[in-house]
Amino acid sequence: MSARTYAWICGSTIFLGAFLLFQIQPMLAKKILPWFGGSAAVWTTCMLFFQTMLFLGYLYAHWANQRLTPRAQFLVHLAALGASLLLLPVVPSSYWKPAGDEEPVIRILLLLAATVGLPFLLLSTTSPLLQSWYTRVTDGAVPYRYFALSNFASLAALLGYPVFVEPAMSMKSQAWVWSAGYILYASVCGVAAWGASRQANPAVQPRRVPQIREDAPDFSAQLSWFVLAGVASLLSLAATNHLCQNVAPIPFLWVLPLAIYLLTFIVAFDGERWYSRPVMLVLHAGAMAMLGVLITNQTPGTNIRLVIPVVAAGLFLCCMYCHGELARRKPAPSQLTRYYLVIALGGATGALLVGIGAPYYLRGNYEFALALAVCAVFTLFFEYKRSLAVDLMFAAAAVGMVVVATTQVRLITHSSQLMVRNFYGALRVSEGKGTRQLVHGMISHGTQVLDPAKRKTPTSYFAVGTGVQRAIEGLGKPGMKVGVVGLGIGTLATYGKPGDTYRFYELNPQVIDLARAHFQFLKDSQAKVEIALGDGRLSLERDAPQNFDLLVIDVFSGDAIPVHFLSREAFELYFRHIREDGILAMHVSNLALNIAPVVKKLADSGGWPSLRFHNAPDPSVHRGEAEWVLVARKAAVLERAGLPAAANPPATLAGLRMWTDDYSALISILR
Repeated sequence: MSARTYAWICGSTIFLGAFLLFQIQPMLAKKILPWFGGSAAVWTTCMLFFQTMLFLGYLYAHWANQRLTPRAQFLVHLAALGASLLLLPVVPSSYWKPAGDEEPVIRILLLLAATVGLPFLLLSTTSPLLQSWYTRVTDGAVPYRYFALSNFASLAALLGYPVFVEPAMSMKSQAWVWSAGYILYASVCGVAAWGASRQANPAVQPRRVPQIREDAPDFSAQLSWFVLAGVASLLSLAATNHLCQNVAPIPFLWVLPLAIYLLTFIVAFDGERWYSRPVMLVLHAGAMAMLGVLITNQTPGTNIRLVIPVVAAGLFLCCMYCHGELARRKPAPSQLTRYYLVIALGGATGALLVGIGAPYYLRGNYEFALALAVCAVFTLFFEYKRSLAVDLMFAAAAVGMVVVATTQVRLITHSSQLMVRNFYGALRVSEGKGTRQLVHGMISHGTQVLDPAKRKTPTSYFAVGTGVQRAIEGLGKPGMKVGVVGLGIGTLATYGKPGDTYRFYELNPQVIDLARAHFQFLKDSQAKVEIALGDGRLSLERDAPQNFDLLVIDVFSGDAIPVHFLSREAFELYFRHIREDGILAMHVSNLALNIAPVVKKLADSGGWPSLRFHNAPDPSVHRGEAEWVLVARKAAVLERAGLPAAANPPATLAGLRMWTDDYSALISILR
């Protein structure tokens, strides 16, 4: 096999491996996201798993390169590839669906390990292992541009998934197509391993390259690799949380920071011509100042068209500095597996700090400010004594970002009566203008008037005139049984009358605690109130038929959309629990997504009539903007309740495909 042919084989294998690696990440995250409440923390936990497996893959590559002969590497890797094929297709088992009281982080990590652990591990080895094989076969040629190729393939896969793959294919089809791609990858990787075992010469000394140090890296050099990689990873995931929880509840924003992270890798490792250290230092300092001003002045009302580009630009410049400096410090090809191993360890550490450290050790969503402060401090450390101007510039940036982080912690703390945080997000109880609110990120999950004479007044999405209020009043029967998926602060319980039963389903135990301790709707209700802990759909699947007169689904206004509540199978489940003359009420208010057409499509598919109700804000009755869709088995049910006269025109979208448990596409309903 010629060196040129082998170079093409290596390039093709690296590209395919990286592409599959970053296709499986959003695919699996999308599949399990609904099982764990649709929280952005599901994505950061997945990223923790992927970064950890990447580190283990690089560890395997380093061990194989250092300890095994070329023939032994071929045999071991071929056996591992063969074993990984036994796990195909990569479809998570329903066994892993939570019952409601499990630790979600541990369960997600175990689920991913059981579903895709070995294939993902082997895909993770591709770039460093094949680069080391390429270096041997080609008499020590420098392989670092393959790292840029790997990241380019990763970026293409990541951006292509929501735009091309998700809208066109069901989850089952995605799993089979990915599995076919993995079989192809295993085949060409086996050929590459065979070629290395036949032609590699372990005695070959790598070619000398003037820009790369030939001596073995010392501890300080390896520490700099670790810190630079770790800070970039920390910034990327912290920015993800900031965008999803403090800016807009758009799941696509999960992809943006990771795409920027990969793009800076591509630019930095494609060649030195793209990275000018003097220019980047100035831009890096400017990015720090820009982000500091934004975070200090940002409020829930800040225009997202300003916030998203500023965060994206700032993140790009900060990661570009980290990855540019990482590329400048790359060692000789003989040390490349060690280099990639340390980079992966830094990335996994950053993911660990955000994925586990932030939800369980920070009370609010201020990890982005803290990550920027860490970045500023380490930049000052790396650039210290370069020049007085640079020292002063980054000393000011470091001090400034520490002040910004401290100020943000104080502002959030002082503006809130109470703050708690767990896997499902940060919750704040705040007071102002005679009301008390429960806030999750930028979304209010309920408001109560503090005046004792008015504290039973239903507010916000549930106020007088909204679709759900009209449904309750229209049904108007004694001893009514109402099911509510999504507790909030329990506002709907205020409509309860003696003899009624209101059964709430709530995933987050902290929401239950806050609703009981700091709000009065549940305590003041005249109805019997029941609360079931756990995902609403999974709980309904386990429950015997409840014979609800009204079933309310209120889960779509938060920081992500649990699409498993918007499928044909879900609607069939709902009507299994609703009486023949009962009503399904879907709360579809959302800042970023147009959900009403999805509900109408599902209702039409079952022959179920539906009505849409859209209310503008009305402070006189403490009502916020609200959109509801009511669905019944027969039109007569809605007519008896007097609902058609107050309904708005139905919302439709041309070309919208019906959603099922196996198919959904959020990009198709972006506002």
